[in-house]
Amino acid sequence: MIGVETCDRCGFDRSQWNEQDATRTLAHADELLAGWSVDARPELESRLLERQVDDLKAVEASPDLHDEVHHLWHGLVSIADIRRAGDDAVRRQSGSLAQISSSTGGVPKTAVERAEIGIRGVAGDVQQSRVHHGRPWQALCLWSAEVIDAFAADGHPIAYGSCGENLTLAGLDWSTMRGGTIIDVGSGPSAVRIQLSAPAEPCSKNSSFFLNSDINLMDHDRNPGHSRWYASVLRPGTISAGAPVTVSPI
Repeated sequence: MIGVETCDRCGFDRSQWNEQDATRTLAHADELLAGWSVDARPELESRLLERQVDDLKAVEASPDLHDEVHHLWHGLVSIADIRRAGDDAVRRQSGSLAQISSSTGGVPKTAVERAEIGIRGVAGDVQQSRVHHGRPWQALCLWSAEVIDAFAADGHPIAYGSCGENLTLAGLDWSTMRGGTIIDVGSGPSAVRIQLSAPAEPCSKNSSFFLNSDINLMDHDRNPGHSRWYASVLRPGTISAGAPVTVSPI
């Protein structure tokens, strides 16, 4: 795996990683590996723990920064594969794409009817700051229409796209989402395929959309099932608002 440019199995592409992206990602290695193993079936726990330990050793032994990232991502995909083989994947679900949102920087993002989705996310979408955003595993930010609707019903001045999500998905049990979950947007072989990577941390720039500026309401650790999720893009393509969405335990 040393010096690999691209990996069909885990989706690693060396050309997509600069030094800052790699360094900041590796700082979250423990967290990512644990997140993809969370709430596993008891009979898989020891195997997944061994996998995490082996992956961290492989990362530490890698000869350069990019190989470290490749080992990490290969390990994450291996965790997802173990869970699927052990009948421990997120169950199949169907929903729809309620809104696609984009901006030239900052929030709120505004609705667009159609978008090209590439390896780095929505074409033309810009993050105002890349300190905490913009890495390949953060190509897209997703959120639940039902979670947003519930916040709005409680009086929070929030709408789809307010907190910077690119894709607002409806009809999914958001509380079941976890790292490694595969989601298809669209239908058939032309569907855009994405993989959830990690919950998005609340940002102070989102405070105006919550009563009393309480952004902790969308903090994954404090309020599980209410956070936005980052995702990498496994299969690019074009999507339109209203497209079918499928969680695929494959």
